[in-house]
Amino acid sequence: MITLTIDNRTIDVQPGTMVWEAARQLGIEIPTLCYLDGADHFTSCMVCLVKDNRNGKLLPSCSTPAMQGMNLTTNDAEVHESRRASLELLLSEHVGDCEAPCQLVCPAHMNIPLMNRLIAKGDFARALEVVKRDIALPSILGRICPAPCEAGCRRKPIDEAVSICLLKRITGDEDRAQNKRYMPKLKSLSGKRVAIIGAGPAGLSAAYYLQQNGHQAVIFDQNERAGGDLMKIDADLLSPDVIDQEVAAITATGVQIHLNETIDNHRFEQFRCEYDAVVVAIGTITEGNPIFGLKTNKQGLVVDKSTYLTSEPHVFAIGNALRASKLAVRSVGQGKEVAEIIDSSFHTGEVVPRPERFNSKFGKLTEPEIQEYLKESVSAQRIKAGTEGFTREQAMAEAARCLHCDCRAPESCKLRLLSDQYGADQRRFQYDERKPARKTISPDGLVYESGKCIKCGICVRLARQHQEEFGFTFIGRGFDVQIGVPFNETLQAAFRKTARLVAKNCPTGALAMSELEEKI
Repeated sequence: MITLTIDNRTIDVQPGTMVWEAARQLGIEIPTLCYLDGADHFTSCMVCLVKDNRNGKLLPSCSTPAMQGMNLTTNDAEVHESRRASLELLLSEHVGDCEAPCQLVCPAHMNIPLMNRLIAKGDFARALEVVKRDIALPSILGRICPAPCEAGCRRKPIDEAVSICLLKRITGDEDRAQNKRYMPKLKSLSGKRVAIIGAGPAGLSAAYYLQQNGHQAVIFDQNERAGGDLMKIDADLLSPDVIDQEVAAITATGVQIHLNETIDNHRFEQFRCEYDAVVVAIGTITEGNPIFGLKTNKQGLVVDKSTYLTSEPHVFAIGNALRASKLAVRSVGQGKEVAEIIDSSFHTGEVVPRPERFNSKFGKLTEPEIQEYLKESVSAQRIKAGTEGFTREQAMAEAARCLHCDCRAPESCKLRLLSDQYGADQRRFQYDERKPARKTISPDGLVYESGKCIKCGICVRLARQHQEEFGFTFIGRGFDVQIGVPFNETLQAAFRKTARLVAKNCPTGALAMSELEEKI
């Protein structure tokens, strides 16, 4: 047996055991991108570096055998910085977006590409599930939203943007037309109660997501009907019946709404005593009009922009109460965000901002790259819809125009997860001229995007292990090395047995199956 010390803990291992495996036996997790259980070791990513305390050298733990008397550190400042630098070197050549531009500019941050793919397949029920993760009022916003997301659509400079807003609308309309009333999964009630003042888009959205997280949401509004300023919109554009049905879908989750309730300062103080949190969503505040003793400025209530917390503890404010705006989707997005922040505070006892995730971006598409992305789209022009919106067939055809420019593995991509964890900066080592984005698609649905490949060699080893005739191999030398199919064979010929296996084990989104595999 070999005895070594890792992070001041001693362990005995069999000869031939790698340092990474020894650390795992101690319950110490060392990150890696190129390691794969059951496959030959291949030192590539250098994210698994550890420090030899005897000489200060950094060693790749996945391919360094444990040796007698080793004394190693796996997580000090120097090791952390070395891993971050390794990630940044990989990111310097990475050509891919973690999230599509349309999703990034959407105030509610909705997963638009995933919605599009589901609609294109005719799966309107699952598409609505995706929409309602971020937007509580799809039928309403689908009629009145000015669609800022469409300004970010990568299809826009090619011909016209995908009709995202109308596609969102039909998911809600289909649900209402079939009287299905989509019901989200609800957590058990936590015993926490939140008072929400205002039944407009912001207040309704906050209540919807708080209730899903198990916290009893109670809305108070001075009007006879819920909807706030939505009720002032021309009925030809937004029927009151649509508003009522969307509100009914929210109350079906258990949200309580009390109408014809005027909230004065005395009642507000009662709320602060009786409820675990209060959300002020009362709409536009006129200058000089004090509201519940909360601090204001010329625009409205003053809040911490990262948490929506007002000048008083446990009191939050969202929507037009902060700044007058006709963008209802912004209010809906803030409602979702404040619900997540309040939920987190109930669990941790602290009000902290929602964490921002690492997001790779590579900029505008060049003309050759447009042709690459059109491989997964159609050449059809944008479909025009009448006042009744899209039919199912029109919606499916319009959704098919999406370029699929997001990543297929946004939640499971190890490169993204580790870049998030180590605070990697994609621009640190970036070249002035990036590599081109390319897509290769096999008839069986395997998609290879070489710009996202980090040359970990996992696909090469798996193909060899399962005796693929061709598989992938390393092509070229030095900095110019690429991974591809030898002898100019096709992608389908490369992975006749292992297409799904290599897609599953790819640490990025470089290899993926074209059908949806991410959990909805």
